[in-house]
Amino acid sequence: MQGLRAQTDSLIFTNSNFMVGDVKSMNRGVLVMETDYSDSDFKIKWDDIEEIYTQTSFLITLSNGLRFNGRLSSIGEGETAILTDGGMRREVKHEDVVFLKSVDETFSSRLYASVNVGFSFTRARNLRQSNLSVNLGYLARRWSTDLYYSVVTSNQDATDPIRRGEGGMNFRYFLPRDWYAKATLNFFSSTEQKINLRTTTSLGIGKYIIHTNKVYWGGGAGLNYNDEDFSSDALDRRSLEGYFGTELNMYDVGDFSLLSRAVAYPSFTEAGRWRFELAFDTKYELPLDFFVHLGFNLNYDNRPTEGAGGTDYAFLSGIGWEW
Repeated sequence: MQGLRAQTDSLIFTNSNFMVGDVKSMNRGVLVMETDYSDSDFKIKWDDIEEIYTQTSFLITLSNGLRFNGRLSSIGEGETAILTDGGMRREVKHEDVVFLKSVDETFSSRLYASVNVGFSFTRARNLRQSNLSVNLGYLARRWSTDLYYSVVTSNQDATDPIRRGEGGMNFRYFLPRDWYAKATLNFFSSTEQKINLRTTTSLGIGKYIIHTNKVYWGGGAGLNYNDEDFSSDALDRRSLEGYFGTELNMYDVGDFSLLSRAVAYPSFTEAGRWRFELAFDTKYELPLDFFVHLGFNLNYDNRPTEGAGGTDYAFLSGIGWEW
């Protein structure tokens, strides 16, 4: 086995096969490895790897939220040693390693992106519906940020067009023990709720309660400033809100993944008002990084502006690609 370990990075699988190359990352239970003998990167389930030996230095995250910079070397059945860049050694269970990212990777390799489109047409009254969503993110050693945009439109003869759009930016700074600080800027518009533009700015803190290679589950809370401009003659509204919510991300369910999020916004400056957001997104992975997407988004306000509906929701479907 000594000769195998002398290579760049090496993996031994549960079926005793092995692979040599450069490990690039591991996230959500899937490891990505680059080899000289293939133009495409290999994706291997973490559970299918019996042993791992790396010369590459990684940002390593454990299920308990601890983070290290260092290399990996298997030391026994189900056990792995982390050899830190500072010369320390820590022994952990193989299953407790939930994230790897090469610290030597270029700027472009730290980027991730996805795009999803959908369209439907019904002959009756020429009903046309379309949706588009785009996400672009960047992951560094201690922080991550992502930009997102989505829009849903519906057009039908003899009726006014319906539009629902959302976009913004999230920023997270990772703290010890799976805590993180979060800042968000969000823009939202809805013809159903007569919102030309709702701009919200939030600051808060969150924690992953479960963080494994199969499930992420966590929650967070903080403050939110809400600035609303309406399409009706109603006066614009500005308010200070709190927020608290939870997020569940399940993967390694065959080729399916599920992301669900629920957030409540009780107002501090408008007595008795509260808002609620709910989202479900499922993906089925296809070859060549394509996927089929199904989703549901709900936006509720118990005190909407005059003449507007309190509930706005959208069902989404389409095909997408991620990088």
